Amino acid sequence: MKILSFNFNDQVKFGPKVKKEEAVWDVLAIQESFQVLSSFPLTIFEGITLGYDFVEKIRRLVEVAERSENVEQFKLSFNEIEWLSPIPRTPKNILCVAKNYDKHAKEMGVEAAPSDLVIFTKSPTTIAADHEVLPIHEDKTDFLDYEGELAVVIGKEGKNIPERLAYDYIFGYTIANDLTARDIQERHQQYFLGKSLERTCPMGPYLVTKDEIPNPQNLTVVTKVNGEVRQNGNTDEMMFPVDRLISILSHHVTLEPGDVILTGTPAGVGKGMNPPRRLKSGDEVKISIEGIGTLTNRFE
Repeated sequence: MKILSFNFNDQVKFGPKVKKEEAVWDVLAIQESFQVLSSFPLTIFEGITLGYDFVEKIRRLVEVAERSENVEQFKLSFNEIEWLSPIPRTPKNILCVAKNYDKHAKEMGVEAAPSDLVIFTKSPTTIAADHEVLPIHEDKTDFLDYEGELAVVIGKEGKNIPERLAYDYIFGYTIANDLTARDIQERHQQYFLGKSLERTCPMGPYLVTKDEIPNPQNLTVVTKVNGEVRQNGNTDEMMFPVDRLISILSHHVTLEPGDVILTGTPAGVGKGMNPPRRLKSGDEVKISIEGIGTLTNRFE
């Protein structure tokens, strides 16, 4: 199931994409009209905590709407809504994996790939949406760069998770752009400030439930800047695959429903080019991951 978060009539809502249509089911309106379920979450975060039961509740509401006399009243065209990040707010900082692709590590000047997991975080205030126009932050940085990544959304609380059980703790996947102020990162000799300028973590367009992506380690990741392919990798290149990084993280940090983990970026970032190429006002970045869709943002 492809779930999106959106704003409609000044109300934050969520719902699944209507199959074969550029529209979303207004599941909150369906529940309000028919009172099908004894209870139904009002926010995407509350829903994620229910695990797969959340998906089943949504499916039941859609089935009721499809049998109703005026099915179209429960569909909202994509042109009617304001897209939001699938996860509008995380319970804690966004957890990120650095240098998880060998070729990317080398293009950034690292001679040897890390032997252990390298973790940093981005502030929750970095979260932005698909098709949102993002600031280039020219008053703060001379070098804003893109990083297309597979993002994992945790579905239930877990600590000391064995690798063999890691997928049980995943709710789904989305796409993220780990925008980075390279000069700030170098100047401060750490990640957080250079990674946490406002709206530098757009995510979307959908939160795709894990049943639709049975193998997250074989997905193409393609980033285009103004139509030019910059990154063209595959998640099978990860040095720390999804199950392993979830296990390692959970041995240090309790993972909670709604936590977002950015799994690293393939080679091809602007900093690694010769000469380096920063993002400029007017640029458009599109990141596509098979099975999820395309995350698109323009900068000004």
